[in-house]
Amino acid sequence: MDWSHYRFRSLWALPAPAAAVYDLLEQAEDYPRWWPQVREVTKLSDTTGVITIRSVLPYDMVFTAREVLRDREGGVLEIAMSGDIEGWARWTVTPRGGGSLARYDQVVDVNKPLLRRFAVPGRPVFRANHWLMMRAGRRGLMAYLAGGRRSGPRAD
Repeated sequence: MDWSHYRFRSLWALPAPAAAVYDLLEQAEDYPRWWPQVREVTKLSDTTGVITIRSVLPYDMVFTAREVLRDREGGVLEIAMSGDIEGWARWTVTPRGGGSLARYDQVVDVNKPLLRRFAVPGRPVFRANHWLMMRAGRRGLMAYLAGGRRSGPRAD
């Protein structure tokens, strides 16, 4: 088993229509407005950017995200990632009741040397760190959808 390989899945039930959620998730450069752990997004082109994230643990993860798929009709947004993490991530947004379900799937290998060094003993902590980041992202998006849109990062 490669202890630096991770698969994540998060499901966010949201009270907004799928099209509205898709529209927000499609604008990655705005993530820092509502997702506290997405510290910075630097757009390099229409399909590529550099993203810096930091959750509870005191380290930044920096990676280049390149758009692989943008399918409005199917509700799918997918990126390829390279840098401190290498792999892919995908949002799939579907209608659910009066709102929507945003499913986030990610498969990555961690390249950051410090995290690779502590891969075995740190694995449960790294997974918890990711879970906390995703929980805060859902909370931030819920507030943003509810009209609490802010012009800058907010604390969780």
